[in-house]
Amino acid sequence: MALITVNKDWLTGVREDIIDPGRRIIDPHHHFFVATHEFPHYELADLRADTAGHGIEQTVYLQCWEGHREDGPEHLRPVGETEWVHKIAAEARKTPGAVQIGAMIGTCDLRLGTGAAEVLEAHRAASPLFRGIRQIAAWDADPDMFSMPDLTGPELYRDPAFRAGFGVLSEMGLVFDAYQYHPQLPLLAELAQAFPKTPIVLNHMGTPVTVGPYAGRSEVIYDQWMAGMTAVARCPNVVLKVGGMLMPWTGFGFEQRAKPPTSDELVTAQGRHYHDAIRLFGAERCMFESNFPVDKTGASYDVLWNAFKKLAARYSEAEQHAMFYATAARVYGVQPLA
Repeated sequence: MALITVNKDWLTGVREDIIDPGRRIIDPHHHFFVATHEFPHYELADLRADTAGHGIEQTVYLQCWEGHREDGPEHLRPVGETEWVHKIAAEARKTPGAVQIGAMIGTCDLRLGTGAAEVLEAHRAASPLFRGIRQIAAWDADPDMFSMPDLTGPELYRDPAFRAGFGVLSEMGLVFDAYQYHPQLPLLAELAQAFPKTPIVLNHMGTPVTVGPYAGRSEVIYDQWMAGMTAVARCPNVVLKVGGMLMPWTGFGFEQRAKPPTSDELVTAQGRHYHDAIRLFGAERCMFESNFPVDKTGASYDVLWNAFKKLAARYSEAEQHAMFYATAARVYGVQPLA
């Protein structure tokens, strides 16, 4: 059973003119899906079609268990994803003027401890686009919530073996992308405090969950989320991906409507989350993200980025440039196109 579905016909129910079409943008979070059954098929042609309206210059690919090697040592199989994305990026470069992949994040089980070095070195050798890894910590005791199948509890970030591997990643100067549910944010703050020199990128605004066991308590959840976000924001080595709020488990329910939302409706429904998050981290530590095609379940790419631009309008031009381009370029080492 798919975790999400994308109804392309439904998405055409709302069309908008592009706001501020000349703005320079790096989209720091998207996936390609070709083999998985949990998410919709999404390839380079789909990314080009979605990003063309807003003229996205470059993107950062995030791991999603695609392209793994089918044989060889188990711990090295994730390196296949880096090799696979490297080939896609090379194909993209054959079309100048279209969106390019400027960096990528792979995966590695940091519970390998010092053994993680072999995997991380193999990733780095596989592509100059490799910048670091994401190891998802999302876990909840409720069986109806999605939890990572290799976890038995919420405390991956405290696992001594994980921390040993994290130390290797830190020594290698790599980036760690973090994804977990909002009750786990204090654990991420502890990790960031323990490794203050390691750049950590918090995905999807900390993922405030208001479905399943969290349904019907939106204000309580908001306060819990804000407390966790405040703790993480105190760690200067953490930057925030501002987006991911159209995933069904955030509970806004746009995907259940007869007609998709407009950008104004997104701003009205989610503006408080965005502005409070930006206030905590500061624009120089924030980057707008699409999380496509996962967030495509709730709105089209054009509508989503129009919403981002409307949300950003209250900030200075320097702050807007940081959130749309400069923070992602700095954190992920995305080089300007020639």
